[in-house]
Amino acid sequence: MKWSPHIWICRGCLIVLALWGVSGELGNPYQILGVRNTASQSEIRKAYKQLVKEWHPDKSNDPNAEEKFVEIKQSYEILSDPDRRKRYDIHGITEDDFYKRPEYAPLHTNHPFEDLFAQHGAHFNFQENDITFFHKLSITTRQFDKIIVPKSSTVPHLIFFYSDWCFQCIQTAPYCRKLVDNLEPLGINFVTVHSGREKNLGRRLSIHTLPCLVLLLDGDIYVYKETITSVQRIIEFIRNKMPYKLVTKINSDNIEEFLNGWEDNRVRGLIFEPRSTIRLRYLVTAYHFRHRIAFGFVESRDIKNKYLLPHDMDTVLLFNENVSYPMASVSMKDIPTATLHHVISSKQYLALPRLSSQEILESLCPEDFNKPRKKLCVALVITSSSFYYPYRQSFMYLSQQPNYNNEKVRFVYIYYDKQTEFVNSLVPEDEIIQPLLRIVILWRRDTSHVRYEWVPGKWDTDKNSSDSTSVLEKVITRLLKPSENLPHETIVKDLVDEHARGVVCRMYTKVFQFVERTYDGMTRDQILALFSILGTILFILAIGYFMAYLVRIEEESIQKQKAKTSNNNNSVNVSYQPELRLHEMRSETYNALVRLLKPGCRTIVLVLDMQSRQQLIPPFHKAVWPYRNFNYSRNKTLMFSYMYIERGLKWYKELLQLSLPEDRDLNINPRNCVGTVLSINGHRKYFCVFHAKHMEKRKKKIKNGSLPLPTEIDCESGAFIGFNSDSSDSEGGVLLQGSLLDGFSNWLDRLFEGTTQRFHVNYWPEFPIK
Repeated sequence: MKWSPHIWICRGCLIVLALWGVSGELGNPYQILGVRNTASQSEIRKAYKQLVKEWHPDKSNDPNAEEKFVEIKQSYEILSDPDRRKRYDIHGITEDDFYKRPEYAPLHTNHPFEDLFAQHGAHFNFQENDITFFHKLSITTRQFDKIIVPKSSTVPHLIFFYSDWCFQCIQTAPYCRKLVDNLEPLGINFVTVHSGREKNLGRRLSIHTLPCLVLLLDGDIYVYKETITSVQRIIEFIRNKMPYKLVTKINSDNIEEFLNGWEDNRVRGLIFEPRSTIRLRYLVTAYHFRHRIAFGFVESRDIKNKYLLPHDMDTVLLFNENVSYPMASVSMKDIPTATLHHVISSKQYLALPRLSSQEILESLCPEDFNKPRKKLCVALVITSSSFYYPYRQSFMYLSQQPNYNNEKVRFVYIYYDKQTEFVNSLVPEDEIIQPLLRIVILWRRDTSHVRYEWVPGKWDTDKNSSDSTSVLEKVITRLLKPSENLPHETIVKDLVDEHARGVVCRMYTKVFQFVERTYDGMTRDQILALFSILGTILFILAIGYFMAYLVRIEEESIQKQKAKTSNNNNSVNVSYQPELRLHEMRSETYNALVRLLKPGCRTIVLVLDMQSRQQLIPPFHKAVWPYRNFNYSRNKTLMFSYMYIERGLKWYKELLQLSLPEDRDLNINPRNCVGTVLSINGHRKYFCVFHAKHMEKRKKKIKNGSLPLPTEIDCESGAFIGFNSDSSDSEGGVLLQGSLLDGFSNWLDRLFEGTTQRFHVNYWPEFPIK
């Protein structure tokens, strides 16, 4: 191995020696790629692509091609990452794995104050314990809110709180350096917060003591309460706080179900290790890609033998819809995180992905206003029914043909039953299009404006069918020309997130996280005080419940004694008689009494005025009293009401006009309407009428299905509602107010027999407000 040109740096020298003793394989990455130390990223990328094609194990016959290929990969990972490249240029660090890194005693420099502390038997390393290390990684509250919290959805963050005059904080500096060296290559960021300058942030995160280390995962804070001097404990703490079921345990019983679960629009990944527990680097990778890839940790050796994998190496396999063979694989003794991310990033979508969220739409169909560089998104519209599975398979077969470049054309499908609003916004107003089994081609000009074109005809299930395929190919070829434009343009809303959790699940998660965060942010004394308060509250509630129980027992015993005494005295228990309620019809109660009546329910309405109330209410109450059980029942088949003619004359007049076969004006005397009873069926829109001078036995026969027109409009005789009382049976004397309801009971019998005449209306008129 060749040494770094910066070997004269003392600490870098020791680190290079340690790494050389461990690996001894990777040399100078610049020499491996054949570029200068000042090469740009484009030069490094060009050299890397050329060497990868030359030394790929499947294309080269050289026996050392595999080792050379790994060196090229690792060299490119170092030089493509600005931070790692800078670290190599300064210290010569080329290894990411810290599990094999040996522990060495720190190298001390001669500091003028170090001898003074050494005389008293204490050692204080001023170089290792320099607090400027924390200042370099320090962030503000604004950076925490704007950068760190959004980034924590994919990258875990360790946040260290310190202050200038904290002796324990200075003592933890070397351990924090070790954390940075160990965890940052795995994809875990380490930042610091000066608690003296950012007091509000410390209070928000429930920081009570210094130094304090917290873990930030997807915006949630977890406080680390153990000693910071143990790196292994911190690693275990991070492992335990990872999301539940982030990586599924795979065995021979559930591997088929796991691989065939790609209906959730996620790629499947299998992790193989010689160890029995998954390493932190793979957990962090699974957390980073959890929205796009579902990972499983394989525990069965039979599965490893099935895929012919080496037992002494780490292997990651990625599967799409074709579960019989992986679409990508990485196998090394120690897979670097950068290599893993590079492979997964290029294979994080299925062969035919589904537009199931706005994030996926923006990734697969990025916006580009420039017409020559437009990227087309070819979407098949189906539903989640299994009936459309053959259509999706044939469309996926077309998308895998080498005729199309994913950089210019992307094939997807969308569920019409879950993204109805989005799909309907793509239907032109001047055309009638049935979206199902149709293909629409999209070009996103910006976040909301989309140009589109529907491909003629429906998609066919036959993979070898030339009709629908040729039509689609012609349209795509035409639209890929820089001069061509899509004919339609519309404004679309964001896609519905099909993977979002339900309200109950989100509430449960929030409550659980709040309890866990509160518990982590509390000290032991605070926890004891909280338990004391909760215990006191529970004790008071228990005592209250016990006293209520005793009171209930005493009341039951008293009631039993009263019942026994009543039986001994031969007292007769009178059964409960339900009351009869009369409601006044006015604008506030009109809808409940008429318009909102359920099927089979009716309202009996008595028409009166202020002078006749005292005389008409008692006989009306007496007549409807036998039907009170219908009013008392839960369904309330009958409701009883009264209406002042002074208040409802306008409504009453309009109701009678609606029942006439022709439109005519009515001159109604309110006094002649007193004593009228209406039976209203609000659901079927008809009513029946009772009046003392309108006996239905006296009405003339209806000829040809129509009501005869009266010769005179007489409210009292009932002619205004289609009857004529000119029969010889009619009594022409004056009718006393107390006799207006004499025949009402008999009329109720005919009403429930269904023999009364019904007057239908098209709608119920509005009741006057005043």
